[in-house]
Amino acid sequence: MSIKVPKAQHDIAIEGEKPESDFVPLTAEQAQQLRLQNPSWSPWWVVVGQVVVGLVIVLVTYWVTGRAVVAGSVAWGVAAVALPAALFARGVTGRFAKVNVGSAVLGFFVWELVKIVATVGILFAAQRLMRELSWPAMLLGLIVTIKVYWLALAFKRKGQPVQGNNA
Repeated sequence: MSIKVPKAQHDIAIEGEKPESDFVPLTAEQAQQLRLQNPSWSPWWVVVGQVVVGLVIVLVTYWVTGRAVVAGSVAWGVAAVALPAALFARGVTGRFAKVNVGSAVLGFFVWELVKIVATVGILFAAQRLMRELSWPAMLLGLIVTIKVYWLALAFKRKGQPVQGNNA
């Protein structure tokens, strides 16, 4: 005597049958509409924002202090963020990033490493090349320029919700 226990539909598929799934692929038209509703955002906008904010903070620093040494220190801080960010943006938007997903992911990590090394190199160069470097002023330029990443996220256009009309 055997007892039959009903199995849940999602537990085990019967041999030869396809398991049911909630996943329904998008049609080409739906995928195109989704891309239009949620456009990708170029990292170059962040770099441009960093340069603009950096120039403003350097000019404001010079206007407030009247000392070129302090404004120059702020400029080194801005350069330590904006130049490596430009290298990173160039690397992740290059042709190798578009080959396939694997090369894009690898490229992201490689260019992030390049960005970190370049940042450290610029900070080291600032300390070596500028005799009267003001560390607080340089850190001010560095921190304000880094905060542009947060501004970019705050002002990024919000995408439209995905509609599941293809069921």
